[in-house]
Amino acid sequence: MVTVYPTGVTIYRPDECWNGYTIHRGGSVIDMNGNLVKRWEGISQLGKILPGGYVLGDVRHGGPRNERGRRLIQVDWDYNIMWEFRKTEQIKVGDELIWSAKQHHDFQREGNPVGYYAPEMEPLVEGGKTLILASKEVENREIAPGRLLDDCILEVTWDGEIVWEWRSCDHFDEMGFSEAARNAMYRHGARQDPYDWLHSNSISYLGPNKWYDGGDKRFHPDNIIWDGRNTNIIAIIDKKTREFVWRVGPDYTASPELRRLGQIVGQHHAHMIPRGLPGEGNILVFDNGGFAGYGAPNPSSPTGVNNAVRPYSRVIEFNPDTLEVCWEYSADRRRQDFYSPYISSAQRLPNGNTLICEGGRGRIFEVTRDLEIVWEYVVPRGVSYRAYRVPYDWIPQLDEPVEKAVIPPDPSEFRIKPQGGEAKRR
Repeated sequence: MVTVYPTGVTIYRPDECWNGYTIHRGGSVIDMNGNLVKRWEGISQLGKILPGGYVLGDVRHGGPRNERGRRLIQVDWDYNIMWEFRKTEQIKVGDELIWSAKQHHDFQREGNPVGYYAPEMEPLVEGGKTLILASKEVENREIAPGRLLDDCILEVTWDGEIVWEWRSCDHFDEMGFSEAARNAMYRHGARQDPYDWLHSNSISYLGPNKWYDGGDKRFHPDNIIWDGRNTNIIAIIDKKTREFVWRVGPDYTASPELRRLGQIVGQHHAHMIPRGLPGEGNILVFDNGGFAGYGAPNPSSPTGVNNAVRPYSRVIEFNPDTLEVCWEYSADRRRQDFYSPYISSAQRLPNGNTLICEGGRGRIFEVTRDLEIVWEYVVPRGVSYRAYRVPYDWIPQLDEPVEKAVIPPDPSEFRIKPQGGEAKRR
């Protein structure tokens, strides 16, 4: 493992990038040269910039046991709270019982389906509904003998009223688990209380798309795309019926099309590329690799838990109708180390580039369609959950920065010069 390496922006070709501000590590905003230009303190996992210099993000109530005991807030430039939601379920913090959003991993504000910039689809700053990924403690003896930390999706009004809800445990039979997978899940669940059986990490609306315009009702703009990291499943939920109308996983050998798509393992940030961006209508996902899934025991998984294993990551864009892979960035294709077995994200930019957050290593980079890295930022203190790029004019409080190219040295010639006095000989 390399112990000394540069941090900050290490590559920057201004003419080949889609330039703007990047938010990462909760509420930290940097410019293209890596300068920290704003930080909303207290935003713990994920912050999303709204037009006008606002941020929508999550705030923790307490320590590790309350990791999913968050409240979701919207604040202005000066951290004045404009909106707040915390009424999913009650939790105990110390000796006090309080209401909590129990939000985790993802949320979307009405007006934009995915939470990152798309032309003519701005998220609402005042009013509108918010789609929230949360969790509740429930029981379902088909899944496990004890309590489940069950993922749910809520749609909440500006006034804080829950007007739509979907619970994952109610759709267990739609998820395509084999008998071996069910058995492994049940045995594993007997050892955890509550049991985080799915660990969902991404939800978004489909938004307007060519598939629905062409008559395919599975892709209604109001439908919701969701994924379960522990199960290797990506699915689309019909907003009206609450049932799955499209799904890949957990078995990626079930058809020739799935075999060509290839095994997806522990994925994050699965979403449909919004209208107005290159690749619109395709699914973009950070396919982490690492280990995930349930099934028959094998040498790397004697219990059948985390039975799918791959030692590298890939970002794939694929056609949701044919499952054909349209674009891929991976260690295998670039012959370089690219691997984050947890967290991470991918955003399609208006110029056709893709912003990738290799979260476990704290590396964020912009790559062209031809797989060339044109911007790279190494987070000074490591891990970054997710990253989003927005236009400069979304933050009018700041003057547009001067962009300066960053040309990296040749690694084969880069040396750290000796420092200090001569060592004493013994």
